[in-house]
Amino acid sequence: MTTPPDLLVLHAVRLLGFGPAARVAARFDLDPDLVGELLEDHRAVGLVAWSAFGDTEGWSLTERGRAAGERRLAAELDATGRRDLARRTYLDFLDLNARLLRAVTDWQTRPVVGDPFAANDHHDLRWDRRVLATLGELGSLLRPVMTPLAVALPRFAGYDERYAAALSRAEAGQPHWVDGIGIDSCHTVWFQLHEDLIATLGIARGNEPA
Repeated sequence: MTTPPDLLVLHAVRLLGFGPAARVAARFDLDPDLVGELLEDHRAVGLVAWSAFGDTEGWSLTERGRAAGERRLAAELDATGRRDLARRTYLDFLDLNARLLRAVTDWQTRPVVGDPFAANDHHDLRWDRRVLATLGELGSLLRPVMTPLAVALPRFAGYDERYAAALSRAEAGQPHWVDGIGIDSCHTVWFQLHEDLIATLGIARGNEPA
């Protein structure tokens, strides 16, 4: 089932959390002019808000927009008849999620004598290669988990490719592509996928299965 552009725009704002119109358009490869019009339409009915903080400006969801988005995502999912598939996909994702979070922590920290939480300076290549290997394994496991759901709901397609592209950059010597903010890093892609699944299923992060 193809998600209509107005819902994709609303959903992109949720996945980004906060971002300019260009990033909203890029999230689902939508026409920037159309996205600008749809954002203004959404703002007119109180679904999104535009704000600026210093040199940073962008769009975010209102509480009304969040609720409206979840209602439409639920209706879309029910129309596919694949709610059970989405739930199984989510549970399979959670099995990988704990490993991903641990790997990102290991990328950010490198215990030393007297400081178990010392920042990783990325001088220990063996340590980094081990973490990258774990991230690579998780990427290979992500594809079969997500493919069936992406067939039913094409907006779920591409997460594995985006993750793999970020990992490739990290492996090429750009460590910020593992956990960088404001770029399609491994952690950003993974976080957005997590948000996509819980938004689709109407699950609050605090109420997730242990």
